[in-house]
Formats: sequence, structure tokens, C-alpha cells
Amino acid sequence: MKNTKILLLIAAASFVLMIVITFVMSIIAIKTANERPVSLEQIVVQSNDIEFCEDIYFADERVPLELFNIRERYERELLSNTYFHSNTMVLLKRSKRWFPVIEPILKQYGIPEDFKYLCVIESNLTNAVSPAGAAGFWQFMKSTAEDYGLKVNKEVDMRYNVELETEAACKYFLKAYEKFGNWTLTAAAYNAGTTRVTKFMKEQGADSYYDLLMAEETERYVFRILAIKTIFENPEKFGIYVSPKLSYEPYKYDIVKLDKSVKNWAEFAKEHDITYKLLKIFNPWLRSNSLKVNKGEVYEIKIPKKPFNMTHHHIMNLIGNEQFLLEDSLATEAINYSDELN
Repeated sequence: MKNTKILLLIAAASFVLMIVITFVMSIIAIKTANERPVSLEQIVVQSNDIEFCEDIYFADERVPLELFNIRERYERELLSNTYFHSNTMVLLKRSKRWFPVIEPILKQYGIPEDFKYLCVIESNLTNAVSPAGAAGFWQFMKSTAEDYGLKVNKEVDMRYNVELETEAACKYFLKAYEKFGNWTLTAAAYNAGTTRVTKFMKEQGADSYYDLLMAEETERYVFRILAIKTIFENPEKFGIYVSPKLSYEPYKYDIVKLDKSVKNWAEFAKEHDITYKLLKIFNPWLRSNSLKVNKGEVYEIKIPKKPFNMTHHHIMNLIGNEQFLLEDSLATEAINYSDELN
């Protein structure tokens, strides 16, 4: 009898605890919803199939969605990216930092702006390295990079220099466009290579990307670009909300022109009041701890400006020195920036 009472008490206590936890979680959910309201339209989009515009363009070239297989291939990629919320949200955040770097270079070379989305699907806007050895935002292989003027050796690898690799990609696009006279085929050729695309066209007697049978990766390639473009142009329509305050800001930095060899990058970083880690984040193309600069060579080194030059060491000093905290403008800006993020 005594054991039965104990069990009943435990059950009653567990029940009360569950009610309390549910109540607390509900309060937190309501508070979060009030801070980041989601419209009824967003909820509907998240719960149902996606309706999309019939007129879709890539680089001002119309996509023939009247063709059933074209429509279905586009819809596949659109659904996949729409419901892969976490990844798509991170890509949107990164685009706020990197599109302002990429867009002017595309414009300078006369490349349609839609090609910036090609960079997104190639590397997720990171200096990724593929199993085959392709590297950087635009995923150049070493031999191709060297063909387009990028230096690749033990000390430097310019595939990791976003600006220079973007210029190399533009040169590739112009060369491919000169051959095909079509931006959609140019994008496909970036994935499969101009030789393979030319072979497909010759064997199949077709001159449109949308009429060619190719490897699955290449057949999906343009549609992946189109899906990202569609979502990025109106993310809220697809139930993806990214606060402008929480997007990743473009880097701020000064340029130091280097015409002399550097024996130790850690010492170089220290001389510029930053860490070795920050130096490598802003200059990922530096691949060793030293650099031999030959006569006539000049390298541009990015030195982060505040608040990007803040280090943990700086923060600890600020916490431990109230007077410094009040007087130093760097501390004030860093704290204000942190408050905005929070």
C-alpha cells in the first residue's frame, strides 16, 4: 500500500512538471513569434506546394517551362532549396557579404549578374575544396587556374583570392560564350567543360541546353542556379526570413602593398595588431607561414579594420580595464556592434 502511494505521488509530480515545462515552452514560443512575426502567407507556403511564375529567365534567356521535363526539373530544385531552410538561410546571410564583391567584377567583364548564383551552388560562398581538388568560391582545378593566370604554389594559391578567382571565372565565361553564343550553355560548360558540351551537341544534333541529354549533374546545374535565384530574389515568399541586422556584413579592411619577402606571417600579423588567424581569414590565399617576393612582384595584403580586427585578447583586456572600456573608441564600437547583433 505504501509503495502504491509513493508511485502515485511520483506520477502526480511528473504530471505537474510536464504541465510547467509545457507552459514555459509556450511562453518562450509566443515571445519568439512576437519578435520575429511570420505572416499567414509564409505559413501557407511552408505547408503547401509552391506556385511559381511562368516566366523564368537566366541571364535574360527565357526558360521554357512549357516543357514538362523542364518544369519538373526546375520544381525539384526549387522545392529542395526551399525546404532546406538552414542551408538556404546561411547562404542568404553570406550573400550580403560576398555579392558586393562579386557583382562589380561581373559587370566589369560584361557577364550577366545571374552568374553570381553559379558561385553559390559551386561552393556555398566558401573557399571549399572538392574531392577532385577544385578550390575556392569558383572551384577552379589547379591546371585550369594556371591557364587563366592564377598563381598556385606552396606559398600562395590565388584560387582562394575571391576577387582574382572571380576575374578568372569571367574570362572563362567570355571564352565559352564566344563559342556557344548562349549564356545558358556557357553555364553548363562551366560544369561539364566546353569539350563535353560540344560533343553532346554534335552527337545529338541539338543546340539548346534544354534539349540536350547530359550527365545528371550537368542537367541539374542550371536549374539549381535558377532555384537559388528565385529564392534569393524573394525569400519571404518561400517562408525564409533573414533579419538584415543578422546578415554577414562585408569585410572592412586596409590594403598593405607588399614588395618584400616575409619570413614569418605571425610576426607580420602582430606588427599590425591582429592575430595570425585574422590575417589568414582575410587573406586565405596565403598558404604557408612565409612568402618569398621576387623582384617586380607586389602582393596586396588585407588588414582588417574595426570591428573585424577585434580579438579575444582585446575583449579580455576590455573586460579587465573599465577605464579603457570607457575611453577607447574601438571598444565602444565593438560593444555597440555586439549589442546590435544581440
